[in-house]
Amino acid sequence: MDKLKAMETFVSVATRGSLAAAARAEGVAPAIVGRRLDALEEHLGVKLLVRTTRRITLTHEGSAFLEDCQRLLADLANAEASVSAGGVKAKGHLRITAPAGFGRRHVAPLVPRFHERHPEVTVSLNLSDRVIDLAAEGYDCAVRVGDLPDSSLVSVRLADNRRLCVATPRYLRQHGQPQHPQDLARFDCLTLSSDASQTRGWAFLLPAGEGKAGELIHLRPGGPLDCSDGQVLHEWCLAGHGIAWRSIWEVDSDIAAGRLQTVLDAYAAPPNGIYAVFPQRKHLALRVRLWIDFLKSHYSQPDFWSQRA
Repeated sequence: MDKLKAMETFVSVATRGSLAAAARAEGVAPAIVGRRLDALEEHLGVKLLVRTTRRITLTHEGSAFLEDCQRLLADLANAEASVSAGGVKAKGHLRITAPAGFGRRHVAPLVPRFHERHPEVTVSLNLSDRVIDLAAEGYDCAVRVGDLPDSSLVSVRLADNRRLCVATPRYLRQHGQPQHPQDLARFDCLTLSSDASQTRGWAFLLPAGEGKAGELIHLRPGGPLDCSDGQVLHEWCLAGHGIAWRSIWEVDSDIAAGRLQTVLDAYAAPPNGIYAVFPQRKHLALRVRLWIDFLKSHYSQPDFWSQRA
């Protein structure tokens, strides 16, 4: 059995969804494709695909093996390209994930531009506020905002992110302004629900003269409204329903336009980070390295955030 050819055939069938489509792409009979898959499964001792007359479904082992095969084939292609006259060229499939709100605004618009620059890289983007296990679910890279928990993942800081307390001018005229973070107990605060990822609450930095200067404190303010979706909290805040603690990338344009006003600026916490994270690997695929560099080059431009705010 030609292991490399068998892996290429397996990837082709898995990504195209049928033996016939893979056979057409390769210019061989479907029976040949089927024999290659049978030989590969026999060699590995596991079932990779469940084949019926209507569809092909990856098994759990097949899903894991597909990601490994795609990475290996891409690495091989990159190695060949690096010694060819054409130089290094990224190929293969890139699976990335990002938080829903941030991803819609600051990741999704960049994906087509990345593909235009690297046309032989196909991209799948998952937008979810769930913290995805990259290795277990076969993702190459994630963009994450905020403090990172200890893990086996490798991280690259792409940009800074600040969070601010904001409300509409009308709400503040009607209810007054908090002068200290503890005053938030008297206001309607729009918070993420308990099943969301903001586990430690709102962060504030004590200035000189209050407690331990420079101490970071966390509060869990309450209010009549909470939601698991940050975009909804943003919309509620714009509608004048209370004070929200939002990222600068989300509310910067509203502040500039006067739709929202910041409060408790003297207690604003220092910026946390926007990161690219990826599983620990000895050799990072070229397509992943290029994607991270692509993000970093855009996020480092001062006007990038104002253009998309």
